[in-house]
Amino acid sequence: MTTGSANSLPPSTRPNVSWKVHLRRQSAIVTRWLHIYLSMVSFAVVFFFAATGLTLNHADWFASQQRTVVKHGVADAALIGKAPSHEVDKLGLVEMLRSREHVHGAVGDLRIDDSQVSISLRAPGYTADTYIDRDTGKYELTEVSSGFVAVINDLHKGRDSGKVWSLVIDASAILLVLVSLTGFVLLWFLHKRRTSGFLLALLGTIAVFTLYKLYVT
Repeated sequence: MTTGSANSLPPSTRPNVSWKVHLRRQSAIVTRWLHIYLSMVSFAVVFFFAATGLTLNHADWFASQQRTVVKHGVADAALIGKAPSHEVDKLGLVEMLRSREHVHGAVGDLRIDDSQVSISLRAPGYTADTYIDRDTGKYELTEVSSGFVAVINDLHKGRDSGKVWSLVIDASAILLVLVSLTGFVLLWFLHKRRTSGFLLALLGTIAVFTLYKLYVT
């Protein structure tokens, strides 16, 4: 009888594959599939957060990109109220600044006292702070644009970027956790590389923890 593969034998003479072996094979296939496609889906995420991690750690490299503009004007009397008893039109003031001074961003802070109204608008890499005198209506607006790198750095941190971007960060974190876990599980199925792979993972973890203990705490 010539030697052949198990697949060439008639069905009745093929060796039985135990359910454990079958489960192991299917698990390896599913894990490999998940790892590959999750990695492709999260490629942009990994690239973005890796690149901005570097720029964020060296923000001083890009400090020269910051631009500050100071503007002056007079707000409509009806919006600010001439006496403490008069109500300030908060929305009207913000919309006036948007249309007149072309500021943008979400309202980060708005404070009112007897003599002054202060409004702060925030966006990634951008601030616009306005101080309005309630007696005269005169205001001073300080607009700071910190450049493209500051924008992506703030996106990395989720600063002044809104609820939708916060959800993007959450989804990105979940994707990266899944990529890491499926990679770890996939390594388990690689018998020849399993021990060395787990050892390298352990050594990397110990190295990071040691650096933290020695130079941070």
